[in-house]
Amino acid sequence: MRLISWNIQWGRDASGTVDLARTIREAQALADFDVICLQEVTRGFHVLPGGPSNDQFAELAAALPGFTVLEAIGADLPPLDGTGPRRQFGNAIATRLPAELAIRHTLPWPADASAPSMQRVALEAMVRAPNGPLRIVVTHLEFYSLKQRLAQVDELRRLHLEALDHAAHPATAENTSGPFAPTARPSSAIVCGDFNSAFDSPAYRRFLAPIQGAPGFVDAWCALHPGQMPPPTAGVYDTVQWSEGAIACDFVFVTDDLRSRLRRCEIDGVTQASDHQPIVLELD
Repeated sequence: MRLISWNIQWGRDASGTVDLARTIREAQALADFDVICLQEVTRGFHVLPGGPSNDQFAELAAALPGFTVLEAIGADLPPLDGTGPRRQFGNAIATRLPAELAIRHTLPWPADASAPSMQRVALEAMVRAPNGPLRIVVTHLEFYSLKQRLAQVDELRRLHLEALDHAAHPATAENTSGPFAPTARPSSAIVCGDFNSAFDSPAYRRFLAPIQGAPGFVDAWCALHPGQMPPPTAGVYDTVQWSEGAIACDFVFVTDDLRSRLRRCEIDGVTQASDHQPIVLELD
């Protein structure tokens, strides 16, 4: 199973040009992916630099026939001129594997008057992978506020415990056609995205801290490259937005039971199709 995680900055490359179709082509050139987890996908935000289309989720669906495209909106604002679609900003999962239950988790947003911020979300999808069901979670944590990032990391860890409890104590469906679906969620999981937290930062370490009585997470790249520092994932080519220098802040984490199935985890350092670099994961 191959997965790509990428903050695509609404298809805006390092020079400022928006072309979502090009972004998808670059991802396809990296790997014949089964799942792609994207951050910074927009609808109604044509005013963003480069002028993205009014519905990038629809663009993704058109560009990836045979894939199910799931969306989760964080920031959801009215149109500036009172007409047209709402301005929405969030994450997407596109999968050609069978997608079961999808859950959209609103992450904590504690007040922090010292920093601008926006509502953040985590999108969870249960997929039927070749070697068993998986939970795939894509998220994008707050950039400016450490207080908010740490609260969001704590919530991701709490959601993991909730999923494990559902795995251990599943409820059956009320019927086959209603919204009361079975509550079972796989214990094996991939959590990926832009954590806006540097490698080995407080938020990074907190996410990877042991969880009492439950399997925790490992950094997939570090598991396959022991003793090495990950290459930067943001600001490699866009030195205007990242004037203080490039950092590694995008990660793919897997539950410890998946460690033995890791075959590849690479950070592509060549593409300039975003201000972030994509991560390619392959599981046996």
